[in-house]
Amino acid sequence: MGNSDLTLDKQVCFALYSASRAVTQLYRPVLDSLGLTYPQYLVLIVLWERGPTTVKDLGTALRLDSGTLSPLLKRLESAGLVARERRAEDERSVRVRLTDKGDELRGRACVVPGRIAGASGMDLAELEELRQRLVELTEAVGKHTLAPLD
Repeated sequence: MGNSDLTLDKQVCFALYSASRAVTQLYRPVLDSLGLTYPQYLVLIVLWERGPTTVKDLGTALRLDSGTLSPLLKRLESAGLVARERRAEDERSVRVRLTDKGDELRGRACVVPGRIAGASGMDLAELEELRQRLVELTEAVGKHTLAPLD
């Protein structure tokens, strides 16, 4: 690899960044109508899927640290969508659960994946292949730490 590789159109990182921003922007009007931000939507997806979960397990699932997750949970709690409770068996651990309002929102949100998929220009098989390749990429790069340049 040489100087000719230092062009924007050859950077995988930029293609990922651009795609991420474009997809997140696509979600915005749909999630606005649900009263959610994209990160809040992801928290709710985990809770809809898994049920009551500790803050630590939510952070692991979403790859978020507690400093990022805590304000998200606070806003979701203020909106009446989730409740946080200290676990009796371990006061340091906080469990997050959906409220009835948060559980009911799932019914309205179930159309979101289909709307996004429809706007992608890809069929379901292509989207699943892309998702799987991105998971593989995330796992592969997660195994490495690069040393700084001298």
